[in-house]
Amino acid sequence: MAEKKETLFHRVFAAGTPLIGLIHLQPLPGSPRYEGGDLDPILHRAHADLKALMEGDADAAIVENFGDRPFPKKASKTTVAAIGVIVRELSRAARIPLEVNVLRSDGEAAMAVAAAAWARFIRVNIFCGIAFTDQGIIEGKAERILRLWRELGAEVAILADVHVKDAQHFGTLAEAAWDAARNLADALIVTGSGTGEKASPEDVVIAKEASGLPVLVGSGITPRNLGRYTAADGFIVGTYLKAGGITEAPVDPDRVRELRVTLDLIKKPMFAW
Repeated sequence: MAEKKETLFHRVFAAGTPLIGLIHLQPLPGSPRYEGGDLDPILHRAHADLKALMEGDADAAIVENFGDRPFPKKASKTTVAAIGVIVRELSRAARIPLEVNVLRSDGEAAMAVAAAAWARFIRVNIFCGIAFTDQGIIEGKAERILRLWRELGAEVAILADVHVKDAQHFGTLAEAAWDAARNLADALIVTGSGTGEKASPEDVVIAKEASGLPVLVGSGITPRNLGRYTAADGFIVGTYLKAGGITEAPVDPDRVRELRVTLDLIKKPMFAW
């Protein structure tokens, strides 16, 4: 079992087991489904989703370019600029920490946006190692992300997926978790096989024991199964928090509040390993 590590994640979420909601951006300029015009409608929807998450008492929000499918391996300059503008504007209104995830797995872009736009953490889907995805083979860029983090002097935590959804992987989950910790991730994320698919509670335990890091569940969470993940140090929830449980629908504050109440009823002291 790996030694437990204190990281930037603990500074961002010092008060308890966080509920982190998703702000799925609509298609951005330059992406295949972008409908033209300026950023105002996209920004308006993002503000509405942020407001709903805050009304429902979420602890943080992840901003990601979910509408840009099919994703490139590396985001275009147009995409990075658009996300930067949106996150900066959301930061002015946010009462909760914001995170940046630039899909498919552009951790350098996410770090640059986070540092410039006052976000507190980033998610990197393939932080180290390699993954076989529908975008092809993606190699982790941990060294380049950490080098940029140092150059920018960014107080930004790195949340790294291990055996991320919608991909195939070499090696065991424990080996992936160990590698992510060795490459200086601040926390890990485990998911199911695809968007909205349930993660394995056993995978949370395996990742924690192998890495010594806090581990969050990143897919498939509902009020019904939340209690199965007693070892988890946080929850990233997208689909369930949307109106009707539809991934591309707006965030529903009532669903956020329902999950918040459920988490408060079952939560344990954070990092009581």
